[in-house]
Amino acid sequence: MQLTNLGRVERKSFAGMHCSVAQCLEVVGEWWSMLIVRDVYLGFRRFDEIAERLGISRNILNQRLAHLVEHDVLEKVPYSEHPPRYEYRLTTKGRDLWPVLTAMRQWGDKHAAPDGPPLTMIHKGCGNVVDAVMTCSCCGERIASADVTVAAPA
Repeated sequence: MQLTNLGRVERKSFAGMHCSVAQCLEVVGEWWSMLIVRDVYLGFRRFDEIAERLGISRNILNQRLAHLVEHDVLEKVPYSEHPPRYEYRLTTKGRDLWPVLTAMRQWGDKHAAPDGPPLTMIHKGCGNVVDAVMTCSCCGERIASADVTVAAPA
């Protein structure tokens, strides 16, 4: 249970819901999860680095990392035998969260960063600031929500 200003609230599991968004939230919907994924993307892979950057308690971080490893978002890789130490690396499933993380960052930059973006992404190819946009995978045209319809798979 999570303590809130409204009292104790039980977290709902989305495991039985037939919805891709719900299934994504089942894996990375807890509020620390995407911040951990962000930090691993930024190159902070060791437990102590992540704990210090996020200001998260060690037991909560340990639980979140174990959950992300269990769901194949991160892999735990040894970097020292004596004492045993590990770092966390993104799996293919974890790297597939990049567009989600990018969309969240861009939304935060636009709607929740009164002093401006805390960081920018620079395209290595041309050296300019990147603004990720949705495009049609067939024709390449830029798309917005009004440009698509939703249908069940054939």
